[in-house]
Amino acid sequence: MTSRLFFTTLWLASSALPGPPLTTIQDVLYKADGTRFNGTATISWTSFQAMDNSTIATQSTTVKIVDGNLRVQLVPTTTSTPATYYSVKYNSNGRTQFEETWSVPSSAQPLRVRDVRVEAPSNVAAGTVGALTTPVQESDVVGLIADLGARPLKGPGYAAGRVAVVNPMGALESAVGSATDCVRVDGSSGPCGGAQPSFVDGDSPAGMVDGSNIFFTLSAVPSPASSLAVYRNGMLQKIVQDYTLTGSTLQFAPAAVPQPGDTLLAGYRLVGAGSAIPQMFTSPQVLCSGTGAATTGVTLASIGTCAIPSGLLAPGDRVEIRFDFAHQGTVSGFTFQILWGATTILQRNAGASDALVTGRANAAILAAGAQLDSQSWGTLLPFSATVAGAADAYTNGLTVDFRGMLAQTGDTLTLGNYTVVRFP
Repeated sequence: MTSRLFFTTLWLASSALPGPPLTTIQDVLYKADGTRFNGTATISWTSFQAMDNSTIATQSTTVKIVDGNLRVQLVPTTTSTPATYYSVKYNSNGRTQFEETWSVPSSAQPLRVRDVRVEAPSNVAAGTVGALTTPVQESDVVGLIADLGARPLKGPGYAAGRVAVVNPMGALESAVGSATDCVRVDGSSGPCGGAQPSFVDGDSPAGMVDGSNIFFTLSAVPSPASSLAVYRNGMLQKIVQDYTLTGSTLQFAPAAVPQPGDTLLAGYRLVGAGSAIPQMFTSPQVLCSGTGAATTGVTLASIGTCAIPSGLLAPGDRVEIRFDFAHQGTVSGFTFQILWGATTILQRNAGASDALVTGRANAAILAAGAQLDSQSWGTLLPFSATVAGAADAYTNGLTVDFRGMLAQTGDTLTLGNYTVVRFP
């Protein structure tokens, strides 16, 4: 009984609170032929805060105009936050006759329509109403930031006009391969129909690498299970000791749980697959990387090689070659040369003052042969770029050869570093 009396008292008190201040607009409206206007006026507004801090919600009201007589009370908008306008549509005979915009000031005396009629601001489109346009922050829109965070993002391999796949980080990338290939559910691609791949190489097991997750999923079921080879940061993991396999699921032992930043790769054979078509690598593959030898001779000599095995390259692949030469001494200039099989990718002559030269080359693998391009420059040696074709057969293997020589004896030319990477 006491609580009911309390809430009744509270309701009576709230209902007795005064509303926001109002201004009366009162006028007699005529038509152009001198007869009085009959119809309705629909007045619309968006939410704003009145001068007494009352919150006015977005809404509209319709006022009847009988024999030209218009009378309505509205909250002043010239002192509102933000500055707001009323949109007024006059209706008669079942259709809108005309529209206008009102800006209502505070007034203790009734105002006429001409006192409140204003020209619509340039940032309020015709037929609309509301506050002056102000920037809306993302945080002001309920749920927007969460929705933006949940949307897929473009990954580094995204390209227009290609089939989209989701990479292990949840970003959108584009499927790679020939235009006639089919895309599999794991995002890899290969020839459509015919014999299926006999094994999987470079498979990245799916799972969160956070230091606590012990379960990871392969793209397919290894058959036989003993064919599975799992590498963590390039180190071969031992089954039972480091992990167990159930179907396509890997379960790591507590002492071998992958940590943040670790890279997992797996290779295995498949059940019931033909042996003629190996599956293409799904990730870039470093074919060769290391330091080369040195030469003090005055004839071209090999100071570093990378032998690409047979059956590895396929049409659509790209091989990237990077190299760095160092010249010790100031007596002699030197020549450096890069060979793709029997085809020269580039050959340049550097001066005695060139202490360092560097460059890169690409081989785009075609159905037969390759298209080669290169870039090179040095301490003083100017930048140079080349492009050419190569007819060298790659199906039976091919050698990338780094060669160099001095113009005269007394100095040393060293292949400081070289790397050959295959991109599927």
